Amino acid sequence: MDDQSAGRQVNEEERIPKREPIFNLPGILVATLALLAIIYAVQTLVLSDQAVEWLLVTFGFIPARYVMPLTEQGLEWLWSPVTYSLLHGSIEHILFNGLWLMAFGAPVIRRIGAARYLAFWVLSSIASAALHAALNWGDPTLLIGASGVISGLMGAACRFAFPAQARAGVPAHLNPRLSIAETFRSRTVIVFTLFWLFGNALIAVGVPLIGDGSQAIAWDAHIGGFVFGFFLFPLFDRALPPSDEEPEEPAVLQS
Repeated sequence: MDDQSAGRQVNEEERIPKREPIFNLPGILVATLALLAIIYAVQTLVLSDQAVEWLLVTFGFIPARYVMPLTEQGLEWLWSPVTYSLLHGSIEHILFNGLWLMAFGAPVIRRIGAARYLAFWVLSSIASAALHAALNWGDPTLLIGASGVISGLMGAACRFAFPAQARAGVPAHLNPRLSIAETFRSRTVIVFTLFWLFGNALIAVGVPLIGDGSQAIAWDAHIGGFVFGFFLFPLFDRALPPSDEEPEEPAVLQS
């Protein structure tokens, strides 16, 4: 009787479907989201107004720093092209960026791995800040937010996440990388890019896509990040596993 009962229990457990997590995100992406949330929470709940101003000026990106003699300033010019991407100005700002980071960060991370993702974050952040500085040379404006990096991830995803021919059951990060010519022939990539450019064009002329539009949006930083990710993604890409290898975890590009 005991053996039969145990057998029935095992069979019933086998029939119970495994529950899949709602958010199946790479660990490094979860850590990134947590870091952004912690920084914003400390900024808004812990620091005084004076301390927040110091935080933004010290770690935000200001183009005017690069027309000042280095002897008359600190080392903020050195780290701020990266640290600005970790700061956000409002709960709406960080939530919007967090959603897009989950959507495009997950497939790129699964494609290139955690170490290359961190290098991609740093360099795409610098590229975004560089174009912003070039178009706003000497301005005392303050740039913060991860949008430039996220735009870089979008550009990178265009190189593999929208294949010309979808393969059933194949996760997005296991698609072959498209050449520049192939991406320009991909209707999906072209439509996505045109919509993305149209959105940034609206921002450039002062039409807000979210919120009340009281805060200016650095559309040029978005362009810098996207161009970096689109054209330089092959430098971060790595060889795909053999086609007969089962993927460790499913990855579906969300948008």
